[in-house]
Amino acid sequence: MTKVLLVLCFLLGLLFLVQAHGNHKKIGFYELKRGNFKLNFTNYGATILSVVTPDKHGKLADIVLGYDSIDSYKNDTTYFGALIGRVANRIGGAKFTLDGKTYHLPANDHGNTLHGGTRGFSDVIWSVESHKKHSHVTFSYHSHENEQGFPGKLKVQVTYKLIGAHQLAVKMIAKSVDKATPVNLAQHTYWNLGGHNSGDILSHNVQIFGSYITPVDKVLIPTGETRSVKGTPYDFLEPKKVVTHIRELPDLYDMNYVLDKSFQKQLSKAAVVRDPVSGRNMELWSNQLGMQFYTSGQLNGTKGKHGAIYHKFAAIALETQGFPDSVNHPYFPTQIVKPGETYEHIMLYRFTAS
Repeated sequence: MTKVLLVLCFLLGLLFLVQAHGNHKKIGFYELKRGNFKLNFTNYGATILSVVTPDKHGKLADIVLGYDSIDSYKNDTTYFGALIGRVANRIGGAKFTLDGKTYHLPANDHGNTLHGGTRGFSDVIWSVESHKKHSHVTFSYHSHENEQGFPGKLKVQVTYKLIGAHQLAVKMIAKSVDKATPVNLAQHTYWNLGGHNSGDILSHNVQIFGSYITPVDKVLIPTGETRSVKGTPYDFLEPKKVVTHIRELPDLYDMNYVLDKSFQKQLSKAAVVRDPVSGRNMELWSNQLGMQFYTSGQLNGTKGKHGAIYHKFAAIALETQGFPDSVNHPYFPTQIVKPGETYEHIMLYRFTAS
């Protein structure tokens, strides 16, 4: 009997090793290049590692923050360059109710769920579906039932594609396999148009095509209302420097904007950023309803790539998205994707220099 048990244990262990090996995914690195426009990615978190583009004098620089090693990406809390999901931004109380059932999620941010939980899509290895250096790279991920507490299985795909001379399109698609589930994907790159190691972004000029915000409480959970930006430090309807009103805010900029014209469900301009020193400009277009504007207030001596040290205000994040905590606010646009439905999130970055 003992020998039989030993044999069974051995066979089960062998089966486990075979299955683990079969499911093993390798972390790889992928380049897109067209002329002097070059980008690097990894399938760990479907992450943008670098974006190299010229300034007004033709000088090249990497304009996104990041790390030198994958281990740093695995251990970070900044989400540098990552694809965020299953639900980006915050879910209040780390729970929500759908079809009469309450789902409990990891509470990884002051009692709330942030960016998909303790191991969201930014911390998994994606499969590589296709890669052509002068065209695109496509990553996919199959999220299993109850992953981070979310219902149902979800198939996700993101394509980063070069368009024209200095344009990057990002297309995120998600399909529910068997159950209704919330989906809110976001791309979380930190931008400094002067170069990732050039200092702060306080002199960057920003224009945001959003006339309203979704105000939040002290732990950054939306109150459920929308409020006009006019007459407030959040008004970027006309271009202005980041520094202009930032000292008037208790938590700096970390706010979701309701994008104008976005309810037409078409690609519209979300924001324009310009660095007056380098002359670099970045336009962001999207089909989403909201955009989180974040000025990296939580960075505090973070060790980045090539020996750079990132401090507060080292970069800007512009995360087009659905509204935060939409699952707990019935008057916010829904993020629920049902079986047979397709979630589609498109972004377009245009880079120029003058």
